[in-house]
Amino acid sequence: MGEVWTNIGSAVASLVFIYTIFERFFPYHLRENLEPLVQRFINLFYPYIQIKFFEYSGERFERNDDYATIQNYLSKDSSSRAKKLRANTSKGSKSIVLSMDDHEEITDEFKGVKVWWQSKKHQTDSRSISYFPKTEESRFYILKFHVRDRQVITNRYLDHIRKEGKKMEVKNRERKLYSNNPSQNWSGYNQTKWSHVTFEHPATFDTLAMESEKKEEIKNDLTKFSNSQDCYKRIGKAWKRGYLLHGPPGTGKSTMVAAMANFLDYDVYDLELTTVKDNTELRRLLIETSGKSIIVIEDIDCSLDLTGQRKQKKEEEEDDEDEISPIEKQMKKEKSEGTGSKVTLSGLLNFIDGLWSACGGERIIVFTTNFIDKLDPALIRKGRMDKHIEMSYCGFEAFKVLARNYLYAEEEGELFQEIQRLLEVEKIKMTPADVGENLLMKTEHEAKETCLNRLIVALKEEKEEAKKRVEEEEKKKEKEKDIKRKRRDDDQREKKEDI
Repeated sequence: MGEVWTNIGSAVASLVFIYTIFERFFPYHLRENLEPLVQRFINLFYPYIQIKFFEYSGERFERNDDYATIQNYLSKDSSSRAKKLRANTSKGSKSIVLSMDDHEEITDEFKGVKVWWQSKKHQTDSRSISYFPKTEESRFYILKFHVRDRQVITNRYLDHIRKEGKKMEVKNRERKLYSNNPSQNWSGYNQTKWSHVTFEHPATFDTLAMESEKKEEIKNDLTKFSNSQDCYKRIGKAWKRGYLLHGPPGTGKSTMVAAMANFLDYDVYDLELTTVKDNTELRRLLIETSGKSIIVIEDIDCSLDLTGQRKQKKEEEEDDEDEISPIEKQMKKEKSEGTGSKVTLSGLLNFIDGLWSACGGERIIVFTTNFIDKLDPALIRKGRMDKHIEMSYCGFEAFKVLARNYLYAEEEGELFQEIQRLLEVEKIKMTPADVGENLLMKTEHEAKETCLNRLIVALKEEKEEAKKRVEEEEKKKEKEKDIKRKRRDDDQREKKEDI
């Protein structure tokens, strides 16, 4: 056996010596003509094809997108199978990406086809003028596969790598919360239409105070949307979906937006309409948003006077000034002075589902409002706001979620039964925000029972307050009836006197 290894070693040494002599003493033009013939001879007996993917191409100013996509695609297999790894901390990534180190090899399988991936590094002398010699490193991946699998690799496997690599890139990226800048800040050095911070909201559907059946319905709708690119393309519709979240203040509308973003791994664009001057600026902001994002306009009924644009001028003049809210008064004042936003209902409708809404794709548009009746029907119809979600008062199932979040309480004791009676039998209305505030421990060592008892007391007080509000409303209605009756009697008396 030792003699066999000795002979093999001698043969390898001889080949290396011959190759060295060939490289050193043969003229370059002879080697250039001879190498294709040698390669053609080797290909007769070597049934594998190789494809190289270089990290940098051209003048090395910009990294190759395909190289980064392959690196993301191979990161999962590399971390579990490769013996030598490289840690890559790229800008905008929330975690370290592990990839194969130089001269490592792993295998992959696709549709029964086996392929080999190698990470290579090549060093060349720098051509730049310098007193000290420099060497440049160029890294690349080599994909090796059998010649019989050429069609599968070139037609399907490479597309599979690009698709899965993009998914890994989205999963590993650091998600952002954007806010639109005033238009006067759009010009100048390093100025953008959107500024951002890292999106770190911890809300999930598991911690959202809502009935589990309703949460599953929303999650299934979001999952179907994110996987329906081909369906939207087939029916000729822009890849976007609208959600209208409506309900009283404190019912968790903003928390729902955060849970949706965390569920889909999307960025969030918080659009403040009052800082947008006109429809043109609104369209330019839309163009600057990216795919895989949620564009949210909170409290849209208070953002702009979009409800009164279709009223007749005569009806507007007959409005009772006492019934106009301070917000509406301020908006009318700004509009009359020319200082408010000139975004129109038509411009907002085009923003949602006009021609420009199709640029980019994979966007979710969310409106939140406390008063759905104030919104123009054209703004919230199906096709614009595809799904209407009512964020209502806290039910018993939602309370159990909050009790688990705040108190780690799972037991069904007497206090739970009393709260269930107050919420389901007495029909006491309390928002999840108020329930959570009562369940929040005020001191470090406060007992769970104390928090639950505090909530029970608050629910009973809310019941009394609701009863008082009903009585006051009835008195107000009776007073209004008396006023109308008196006006009617006065009118009839005046008519009789005129006669």
